[in-house]
This record gives sequence, structure tokens and C-alpha cells, in this order.
Amino acid sequence: MNLKLFLIPETSPIREALVRIDANHYGVILTTKPSGAVTGLATDGDIRKKLIEGVSLDDPIESCANTNFTWGEQTTSRELLLKQLDERIRVIPLLDEARMLTGIISREHFPAKDQMRTFARARSPVRVSFGGGGSDLTHFFESEGGAVINATISLYSHATLRIRDDEQVIIHSRDLGASLYAKDLQEALTKVGRFGLIQALLKIVNPDTGFELYLHSDYPMNSGLGGSAAISAAILGCFNQFRQDQWDLHELAELAFQAERHYLGVAGGWQDQYATIFGGFNFMEFRMDQNIVHPLRIHQDILLELEESLILCDTGSDHDSGNIHKDQRQQRDKEDIHQKIKSNVELTYKTRNHLLRGRLVEFGQSLHEAWQLKRQFSGKISNGRLDKIYQDALDHGAVGGKLLGAGGGGFFLFYSPPFSRHELIDSLEAAGLKTQPFRFEHEGLQAWSTREGKNSLDPEGI
Repeated sequence: MNLKLFLIPETSPIREALVRIDANHYGVILTTKPSGAVTGLATDGDIRKKLIEGVSLDDPIESCANTNFTWGEQTTSRELLLKQLDERIRVIPLLDEARMLTGIISREHFPAKDQMRTFARARSPVRVSFGGGGSDLTHFFESEGGAVINATISLYSHATLRIRDDEQVIIHSRDLGASLYAKDLQEALTKVGRFGLIQALLKIVNPDTGFELYLHSDYPMNSGLGGSAAISAAILGCFNQFRQDQWDLHELAELAFQAERHYLGVAGGWQDQYATIFGGFNFMEFRMDQNIVHPLRIHQDILLELEESLILCDTGSDHDSGNIHKDQRQQRDKEDIHQKIKSNVELTYKTRNHLLRGRLVEFGQSLHEAWQLKRQFSGKISNGRLDKIYQDALDHGAVGGKLLGAGGGGFFLFYSPPFSRHELIDSLEAAGLKTQPFRFEHEGLQAWSTREGKNSLDPEGI
């Protein structure tokens, strides 16, 4: 659209204004000052009326112009403009702060806004595991069926991603307390530092543009809550928002596993990736042909009671799941260890049934049995300090519990009957330990896109 055809100096003759009205085909003309600022609007009807009243074609067009006309700005809402056009108004000029013409809209010409720059966000929850640990390792379920039971909770990893106009890669991680700057993806992949997991994910995603990625989590690193899987899921969820052919949930879980286990080389099982991406209360079965996620339909009253009966306790010690899993792999050929993992799988089926039936005390006792089995899988899973924490919890009301994740540190999860809860928390805190409130999270990975113009102080982007 040629906007010059809608503008005429206010001192120009009416004759010239009619020529421009005929050329723009909109039936209107805007009068301007020498600076170009719009002062009024005249329609062909306004001009006809003035000519009938006696003005001549050589009189200035300002004599026909209405200085009190309807106009909008680029920021005027589409809704308001549509409502104004729905009345008797046919054409609305768009003016800037200096009253310079920036656009023309009409009933016949009101195009949708140009596509705006967007950014992606994602959050993915961590999980608490109730049983079956060790059986989700490929070296176990390649010959025996594995089974675990877990639930996601209201602690998340968060990611925010926006695409750049150049090839630069910028990553900020509050969890690591570090940032990565690179001129392009290839340089980002070769940077030495603490970004190994993120680099492994980027190797899989292989983005063809530069980007900025911001990461943070609600929980400490090396917590035993499956945090590396949660941060992987959040990153993949963000990049997935910019894909035309989006990965499904199974594909996302497989990509997260591939990045951590194969590219990064950290030993471990499969449950964390499926838990954080699918979310909710799940019973998972692992076999070589396929992994199956069975959502558990647990009555809301049972879930609420279980939330109030579980206590999540930070031991204050980090754990190295990779080293523990490597040690388990070295122990796998021992028949007694293999049988203990197999017994843990059988116990998982009983734990599932206790939950579905609401037998929560028996559920708590199952946690105790699971921990007694698990701590025998490897000499690295527990130690004297962790054993004392656990025994003190039993002495102050806990029915059972287990260390989450591979072991060696991180969080304990305890089950306490309702009238022992306060005593147990007081005992844990008196020992200098922190308890972490949580709720069950029924959703897994959630990712969405947002317009920068609506939610950024920098609407033009980068």
C-alpha cells in the first residue's frame, strides 16, 4: 500500500485531493502540515457536500477536512479497531506519536498482524521412587523383567529458550552457577566445563540457529530425585516448541536417556526419564522389546493421606549415581545380588497393590523392605551416617522409608503415621537435617510458547 496516496498538504487545492482519492480507491484523504503531521481527514462525501455549499475546486482541501476524526496507533487493540469499523466508519488511519501516518485499515483491508518473535518455556518435575530400583537397568531387564513404582512431585527444573538472529550460543545455569558463551554450536559443543549434560542434549537436538537458554531448578543438584532427567526434559521441551514435527513423549524420554547414558556416559536406569516426562503416579515395566508406563488410578483421598504421611528429608550429602550404578553392574553376576533385585521387583507389585487399596501402613512397611534390599546391591549405597539417620527416623515414629535415587546421599523419603509426624520432623531437624514440603504433581513435562512482545521488556527481541 502506497501511503503517499493518502496524504496531501492542507493548503493544496481540492482538485488535487480528488485526484489522490481516485488513485487510492479508499474514498478518503488526509491533510498534513509541512512537517508531514496529519491534521485532518476528508472523505469524498465531505468534499461533495462542500462543493454543493459553494466552495470551488481551487479552494484548499483543509476547508473540507474534519480535524476530529477517528484514528488509531500501532498499539491500539485489534478488538477496538474492529468495533470502530463495525459502526459507520469505513477507514481508520494509524498514526504515531508525531501524528505521522504509519498505516491504513478498512473493513476490506485489515490484515492479521505479522508473526511476532516468540520464546519457549518448559518445566519438568522430579520424582520420588517407591520401589524396584535397580531393575530399570538394561543389564538386569535384558534377562529379567524390571518394574518400578514412582510419582512426580511439585519440584521442577525450568528452562527458557529464545532463538537468536545470529549463530551465537548463550547458556545460563543457576544450578551450576555458570554461563557458557560460544560463537556457534560447534564451539559450544567443544567448550570444557560443567555443561556436559547440556552439550550432550545439544548434540542430539543439533539446532540450526543460535539461541539463548536459561536454566534453574527448585532442588539441589545430586539430590537423588532424578534431577538430571528433569533438566534434560525441560531443555528438550523448549526445543520441541520450535519443531514442526514435534517429538512425542516416548521419543522425548528416549532422547533424554540417549543424551545422559550414551553421549555423556553416565551409568543409570530408565525410570527417571519416563517419570519426569509422563508425570503422575506410575507403575513402569521394563523389557528389551519395550518399556511400558502404567498410570495408577489412586483415589484422591488416598493420595491426600499419602501426601500428609510422607516426609522428604535432605541428608545434606551429594551422591554420584553414575559410580554407584557402575559398581552395581560389577556386582550383577553375583547370584545373591541378582536375586535381591528380583525380590525388589516382586515387592514392587505388592507395593502397587497396597497403594491401589489404600493400605498405607503396609505401603510404609514396603518402603522399609525395599530399602533393606536396595542397600545390599552395592557397598556404595549407604554408609554409617545414612544408616544412623534411618534408624533414628524409625526410633521416632517412621514406619519405613528409603533413600531416593541410586544412593550414597541425597534425599530420604519416610512414611509416618499421622500422630507421629511431628515427632519425626522434630527429630530430623534436631539432627540438622532439612525437610522439604511437596505435593504430588499429576502432570509431567509441560512446554509452551509465548510472544516476546507481550511478556518481555525487549519486544524487538535480541
